[in-house]
Amino acid sequence: MFRNVFQFTILPVPPFNFQLTVKKPAGWSLFNAGEILEDKTFWTATRLSGTLAGIKMVSNGSVDEPRIRVSVFTEKPVSPSDSTEISNHIKKMVGAEQDLREFYSISRKDRILKHTIKDLYGMHDTQTSYLFNSVVLSICLQMARLERSLAMMESVTNRYGDEVVFDGKVIKVEPSAERIATLDEATFARECKLGYRAKYIIKSAQVFVDGFPTSEEILSMSPTEAKRKLMELPGVGDYAADIINPHGGFPIDAWSVDVFGLLFFGKEPRNAREMIEKVKIEGVKRWGKWAWMGFFYVAQDLENLSKRLGVKLRQF
Repeated sequence: MFRNVFQFTILPVPPFNFQLTVKKPAGWSLFNAGEILEDKTFWTATRLSGTLAGIKMVSNGSVDEPRIRVSVFTEKPVSPSDSTEISNHIKKMVGAEQDLREFYSISRKDRILKHTIKDLYGMHDTQTSYLFNSVVLSICLQMARLERSLAMMESVTNRYGDEVVFDGKVIKVEPSAERIATLDEATFARECKLGYRAKYIIKSAQVFVDGFPTSEEILSMSPTEAKRKLMELPGVGDYAADIINPHGGFPIDAWSVDVFGLLFFGKEPRNAREMIEKVKIEGVKRWGKWAWMGFFYVAQDLENLSKRLGVKLRQF
């Protein structure tokens, strides 16, 4: 039971929709799949500055005047300096400092995004608190539909993750790199039905144990430098790096090339692999530095966007 607790308040840059930000419409989690959202109260757990922690967030503001009360539960008392570091970290991870006004200004003039911002007004992008978790997800997403990818992630977490008990809740946290780095590849692949992915996850875990940069350190790099660094990880190519990169990219693969090919050019490509680079270039050309946010908003609004545009967009 995690009984030590400290609290602080976050005042995000408006507009900020608390529910859409912590629990994305497409099912994307903030930190882990076991999170609980009840009205305006949200419970999650993760690793913060190397410490396992339970987090309770209560929204007592509005979209235009957001205010979040955060309680952080830990097993052992946290020093004042560490609590300050953790507080600042959480603010960044929930996207509280993002200013979406320019993105919304651009989107209102865009035939695609003008619909998504109506549906998802105030939804901020969020970042992982523990970079290794994003690496595992990006590897699990390769050559698999989202349902299959999430099943693999759930299996990895259930078998090797840590349990955090706090505030009357029990939440399972994805395993640490240290835990995964020592696993037998064949056993890991069989138990979690990972196939070839097991090798890359274990090798990436070993790189993290040896001292790979943290999410904060990656964020402090330029977008290009960060992506180059991420692509040094085993099993992480251009697509995976765009998913992991906290600066955001335009991650186009066999699924997203169909969606954005149809949105940009009016038809799904006959040869997906040949069109990936063309679609990627078009997305960056169209939305510039907001290309990731454009991708992100479209991905969370596929069903509504299909109806509004009169097209059938491929779901995850």
